[in-house]
Amino acid sequence: MNSSSPVARSVTDLPVIRLKSDRTPGHPWVWSAQVNKPETRLPPGSVVDVVDAKNRFVGRGFWNGHARIALRLLTTDASESIDADWISARIERAVTLRRELLKLDAVTDAWRVVHSEGDGLSGLIVDRYNDILVIEYFAAGMWKFRDAIHAALLRQFPGARLYWFAESHVQKQESFDCRAMEAPTPVEVHEHGLRFHAAPGYGHKTGFFADQRDNRQRFAELARGRRVLDLCCNAGGFAVHAAAGGAREAIGVDMDAGILEIARANASANHVDVRFEQADIFDWLRQAIARGEHYDAVILDPAKLTRDRTKVMDALKKYFAMNRLALDVIPPGGLLLTCSCTGLVSEADFLEMLRRVALNAGREIQILETRGAGADHPVRADVPESRYLKAVFCRID
Repeated sequence: MNSSSPVARSVTDLPVIRLKSDRTPGHPWVWSAQVNKPETRLPPGSVVDVVDAKNRFVGRGFWNGHARIALRLLTTDASESIDADWISARIERAVTLRRELLKLDAVTDAWRVVHSEGDGLSGLIVDRYNDILVIEYFAAGMWKFRDAIHAALLRQFPGARLYWFAESHVQKQESFDCRAMEAPTPVEVHEHGLRFHAAPGYGHKTGFFADQRDNRQRFAELARGRRVLDLCCNAGGFAVHAAAGGAREAIGVDMDAGILEIARANASANHVDVRFEQADIFDWLRQAIARGEHYDAVILDPAKLTRDRTKVMDALKKYFAMNRLALDVIPPGGLLLTCSCTGLVSEADFLEMLRRVALNAGREIQILETRGAGADHPVRADVPESRYLKAVFCRID
């Protein structure tokens, strides 16, 4: 239906939410300040029709008067109903993309099944870990459709174990109650011929981040024959890939003792020799610098630094500090793969941070590639925020 057409009241009995503007939002998220709140209170997650200030149909989606994101637009087609069949069709489309076009099953049994807005399912993320499907809810509307979502996933993955959750701050913001489930038995997953441990629900996310799958393989190719340092190594994915790919030596450093046990198990499962050390990376790097140590292939992959827009500058300062320190253990001609999974930090700001690091250090940082998450994390052109991962491959002179 053309966006300039008046809303067809006879087509649907859905509640109508009116925007304050007569301009099309241009983004599937509509903030509470952009809408006229309905006179009658609607439960969080209600499906509604959306019209502009001139009463023209804009779209259909989830309403939540309690949340900062008041509307999540799911379709601009007035003939589409948001129901169990619609959910099922979107999930089928997402799985078909990954299996038939990307052919991920030939490479791995750990991949993102649904990437929220990237697959037209705002507020829903689904990850596959072998026979476990991990379902994360970000929106009350998606939580209301949980039975339809679970049924649709089981049609695509017969016999799969389902594990679902929502983080407590999300439940509070969105006003829904997702009770904690018992964690499933951990499972082994595979990528590019290597074996890794995945344990959803055990306090370390999964112990395995599939979004870096292709970056791990690419780094291993570049690091062949080099001495590798994996900082904020988590479960050791980069170090294990590098060691299996012919690195001369590999060391991983992380603060979390529990995740390092998983990292050691991953190295053992792949019959590679990686040394893992528990330490704060700043302390570890200062001591390595004092000893005059050098590593000619370094990965820096910290956890998300902020969810708060007001703290983005603080996050960039921390990225600057850790990258600046890392340069002091990299000899001329060495490699640096520096990453950010903080979605609020743009690629442009991250690259500007690297420019300032180079200037401060008096070193040349030659950017070879700037990559993101794998193709199983598609990004809608009008939702650049969902391109959260930045992975910058650099040569240091």
